[in-house]
Amino acid sequence: MAKKSPSPIDRRVGARVRMRRLMLGMSQQALARGLGITFQQVQKYEKGTNRISASRLQRMTEIMQVPVSFFFQGLGAPEIKRASAPHYVSDFLATPDGLALTKAFVTIRDSRLRRCIVHLVKATAR
Repeated sequence: MAKKSPSPIDRRVGARVRMRRLMLGMSQQALARGLGITFQQVQKYEKGTNRISASRLQRMTEIMQVPVSFFFQGLGAPEIKRASAPHYVSDFLATPDGLALTKAFVTIRDSRLRRCIVHLVKATAR
């Protein structure tokens, strides 16, 4: 029997759960405790391996202090997709390094210094 792969929507919602958890500086264990589940289950949700039920998603919104729509941002009608951030942006922000870099970058007040950092990163990425 072929192994079922996660739905793109389940993966996207899971990535948004991970991104918000990291934004809050919350561990998988802390989220799991709030939901009354194991941290392994949170891992499966974040990977999209297991689907998140409506009631569990509602509880996540309470714990993470976001509306349900946060988890579905970037999905839906084409006009909504065009208005939302590109997929790679939310994927980047869902990583600890991406979130740390973004938090540090936005605290730099000098716009010339920010531009220099952007040029440095672009040159390094080549």
